[in-house]
Amino acid sequence: MFGLLFDMDGVIVDTEALIARASIEMFRDLYGAELTPKDFRPFIGTGAVRYVEGPAEGLGLAIDIDEAVRVRHENFVKLLDAGMCKPCAGVLELVHAAADSPDWKVAIATSSPSDKAAATLKAAEIPVDRFDLIINGTMVTHKKPHPEIYQLTASRLELDPAACVVIEDAITGTEAAKRAGMKCVSVTSSFSAEELAQADMIVASLDEVNLDALRGLVE
Repeated sequence: MFGLLFDMDGVIVDTEALIARASIEMFRDLYGAELTPKDFRPFIGTGAVRYVEGPAEGLGLAIDIDEAVRVRHENFVKLLDAGMCKPCAGVLELVHAAADSPDWKVAIATSSPSDKAAATLKAAEIPVDRFDLIINGTMVTHKKPHPEIYQLTASRLELDPAACVVIEDAITGTEAAKRAGMKCVSVTSSFSAEELAQADMIVASLDEVNLDALRGLVE
C-alpha cells in the first residue's frame, strides 16, 4: 500500500496569489505598510502565522499576530467568495486515479489552519470525500520545513513513510517531505526547478504526473 500526500495551496488549489493579495491588503489597512508578493515568497508553506510574521520582521514592524491573521483570513474569504479560487491543473485527475486504485491511500497535509483549509477546499469544489485523511496546520506543533505534518499523516494512514509520495510546491514543504523520509514531487507553481532541486521529481504541472510514475518512485 502506498500513500499520496498533497499539500493544498499551490498544489490542489491555485491560491498563492490570493493569499499574497489578502496579506498585502491586511498590512495596508492595519499598518499603512505597502508590501508586494515578493515579500511573502520566502514564507510560502510555513503556515499563516509565519507568513505574516516574517515580512513584518523584515520591516521592523511590531504587529498583533492574532489580529493580522484574522484580518488576512477575512480578506482571503472575500476573494474566495468572489469566485477567484480554482483547482490546479491535473490535480483532480490524479486524486481520482489514486482514490480509485486499491494500492493507494490519499491525504491532504496543509499548513493552513482548519478554517482556511475548509473554506479553500469548499470554494474550489474539491471532492474531499475522495481523500482518506485531511491534516491541517492546527493539528501539528511544528510547521514546515519540520517534518511533523507528514510524519503525522503517514502515522494516521498506518503507512511507512518510505511508501509515501508527497506533492508540494514550496521549498519548505519539499524539505519537510524529505526529512520525513518520503519521496517528493514538486510543482514549479511557486518556485523554480533550481530552488526545488531536492525533490525526487520536478514538474511544471500535475498534468505531467501519473500513478505509474509515482509508483516508480516508491517501489
